[in-house]
Amino acid sequence: MLRGSVLLLAAGAAAYGTDWLQFRGPGSAGVSNATNVPVEFGPGKNVAWKTALPPGHSSPILTSDRIFVTAFDQDKLFTICLDRKTGQILWRREAPRPRKQELHKSNTPASPSPVSDGKNVYVFFTDFGLLAYGPDGNELWKTPMGPFNNPFGMGASPVLAGDILLIPCDAESGSFFSAFDRKTGKQMWRVERPDYSRGFSTPVLYQPENGPLQAILAGSYQLTSYDVKTGKEVWWFRGLTWQLKPTPVLSADKQTVYVLGWAGGSDTGQQEDIPEFSVVLTQWDKDKDGKLAKEEITDPKVTKDWASMDLDRDGALGQRDWKLYQSRRAAQNMFQAVRIGRNPKGDLGLEARVWSYTKSLPNVPSPLLYQDVLYLMKEGGILTALNPADGAVLKQGRMTGALSQYFASPVAAEGKIYMTSEAGNVVVLKAGKEWEILQVNNMDDDCYASPVIVDGSIYLRTKGALYCFRGNN
Repeated sequence: MLRGSVLLLAAGAAAYGTDWLQFRGPGSAGVSNATNVPVEFGPGKNVAWKTALPPGHSSPILTSDRIFVTAFDQDKLFTICLDRKTGQILWRREAPRPRKQELHKSNTPASPSPVSDGKNVYVFFTDFGLLAYGPDGNELWKTPMGPFNNPFGMGASPVLAGDILLIPCDAESGSFFSAFDRKTGKQMWRVERPDYSRGFSTPVLYQPENGPLQAILAGSYQLTSYDVKTGKEVWWFRGLTWQLKPTPVLSADKQTVYVLGWAGGSDTGQQEDIPEFSVVLTQWDKDKDGKLAKEEITDPKVTKDWASMDLDRDGALGQRDWKLYQSRRAAQNMFQAVRIGRNPKGDLGLEARVWSYTKSLPNVPSPLLYQDVLYLMKEGGILTALNPADGAVLKQGRMTGALSQYFASPVAAEGKIYMTSEAGNVVVLKAGKEWEILQVNNMDDDCYASPVIVDGSIYLRTKGALYCFRGNN
């Protein structure tokens, strides 16, 4: 039944031909089959329409005739529906906001992108949970979730697998991955993830040749694939770093996963072995209560970032806090190719790692696999092209004219790559092993959302507006 539902949804998407129903589009890959895509565009060039919007970092998603985004305006949270042809706002619905959770300065209360089944829209807010709306804005259901113990706020976007809505919620404590009935909002399963902390990566659907439909989720130290119907772990791979933001990508034959993780303080030169908790207790636990209060610890390296140490916020370090600290200090930032084969099961082991790359790693932008080249867009405007077969660097260079921070993930279409910087510069590259800059377009506003390319049009969200650009160059 589940596989049939997935096939029906896929058939519907194929019928529309130009939908972009979730974060990073079909297969979470960021690749479009659009043609006649403009190279030159901006606030005064090739603008089909522009619509002012409240801020929010979520990327737009598109059905055959509508666009959905989330946003916030002071204390209010919104889901907004626009007409895809004209950009006219058709409706705006306010979500409950029972709390205001802690956020990183680069995050917002409306960062996860919506997902659609081609008709209805499903959204997730850190400060409420899940909501579903019909195409005319009628509320179908709402499911409160949280609060979440993540000091950066939440970032993963929901994903649909047929009639099952998936959302990961990794945090310093209480991490879990859950599934809901898209029709009713009823929880179908929930898997606790106690060994995971801060997580922001969106799941990727994966169908092996023999076996159930799965959701691949990158989290602290481990890449795990779950049976979508039951939530059961099917296979896993250890060897990730402690904080995962980018979404993994699958190879064309679906037998290799490319996964990227970067988190401050765990690069190659800083790996170290941390003593067991029982050992440090004998050194520092003066009151013999089996925990370590901040004032008992004499090593300033442990106490300097107390928020990342005391995960459950109880004022002391316990066994779990120390275990994850050990893992964090032993972890290694890297971009790696993990061979999963045709029907993976159980622990794949580190021998599944085909290659790894540890230099010039992005923090937030997801990798892009396009026309047999892997692309990494690092902060400061450094682009690295890698050979997906062996991880060899094909070309690395700076994005002249766009040397700023990058949060948006790159997308590709028609032999070109589009990369959007925080400062609002959109670099258009000629794709390939010897990529070259074709154009740098200035949007005159900050940009955090990943662009969408369909039907020869580019849909680009800035801090204050959503643009549609058309026009063949």
